[in-house]
Amino acid sequence: MKIITTDNYKDMSQLGAEILRDVIKGKPNATLGLATGSTVLGTYAQLCKMYSDGDISFADVKTVNLDEYVGLDGSNEQSYAYYMRTNLFNCVDIDMSNTHIPRGDALDLASECKRYDSLLASLPRDVQLLGLGSNGHIAFNEPGSPFDARTRVVRLEDSTVYDNSRLFTRVEDVPKMAITMGIADIMSAKQVLLLASGLNKAQAVKAMVHGQVCVNCPASILQRHPNVIVVLDKQAASLL
Repeated sequence: MKIITTDNYKDMSQLGAEILRDVIKGKPNATLGLATGSTVLGTYAQLCKMYSDGDISFADVKTVNLDEYVGLDGSNEQSYAYYMRTNLFNCVDIDMSNTHIPRGDALDLASECKRYDSLLASLPRDVQLLGLGSNGHIAFNEPGSPFDARTRVVRLEDSTVYDNSRLFTRVEDVPKMAITMGIADIMSAKQVLLLASGLNKAQAVKAMVHGQVCVNCPASILQRHPNVIVVLDKQAASLL
């Protein structure tokens, strides 16, 4: 696990974008595993700028997202499908048929999970982008999630609902269920790039990097991945 500490969120975001840019430049038809949430917003903004500056193209890139809220369709402004269009897809030259996100509005969620896992098997990720929950979750794999888990429906912990409420008008509006890529799916990526910023992530970062590998901190499993880059700001790295 390679740990890089930057001065602030802006620098963390810039470095994250540069790492993803280099993956795309090295393999123009790369498959990117993508994340959502506030941590990666700056990285997506930098990728959009790199595209507008003519530095990279997404024309042949394929993407698979980590998760989606149950009950929200892609037109809902709080859905991750909407988030991805707004913050990345609409500002680059990606073919939308090459973008993949779990369908949170699927009538048969079990079948949707199986469909998505089959899709992941057919699209090995060259790099998987991750954020980090304050409770140590990656994607929506909350503490207690088995390390061999595949795509499934999960109930979100109260701490996760609270953390995500900053993107909603009210905490009561945050969905309590989600479809998420499993830990085994995440670990199958060739490379993992995890970004974390802020003091509220410092304890989770410490547990991920130096703690025992256990389900109490799902991100700790990344200690066993052969190619992980962790990019932090000073606050997130403050307990290392």
